[in-house]
Amino acid sequence: MACLTDASKTKTGTVLGSPYYMSPEQLAGKKVDGRSDLFSLGVTLYQMLAGKLPFASDSLANLMYKITNEKHPDIRTYRPDVPNCVSTLINKILNKDIEKRFQTGKQMAAAMERCYEKILEEGS
Repeated sequence: MACLTDASKTKTGTVLGSPYYMSPEQLAGKKVDGRSDLFSLGVTLYQMLAGKLPFASDSLANLMYKITNEKHPDIRTYRPDVPNCVSTLINKILNKDIEKRFQTGKQMAAAMERCYEKILEEGS
């Protein structure tokens, strides 16, 4: 579990984990499952590639609003060299609608493998 700084805690200090990586349904207090974890993994993937979080703010309230309501900036804004299939993967992983995301880790891994194979083919 990520460590929170004082700036990212609620007033009562009850947030567990890092809000930057929370899914929209988690922030809304809805039931979460593995698809929420995949969203968090997508935030990590975005951050690794872009060097920035897809949703950032100085206040917890604004951060929560962005995660639940605003589309993340296109990864190619920061990394124009990212292949289309990678951008498409990230867009699906970070979709606000849980039903439009990958439904299982296995599904996501298979899509990532297809993207990797496509990148290799295009590079040959």
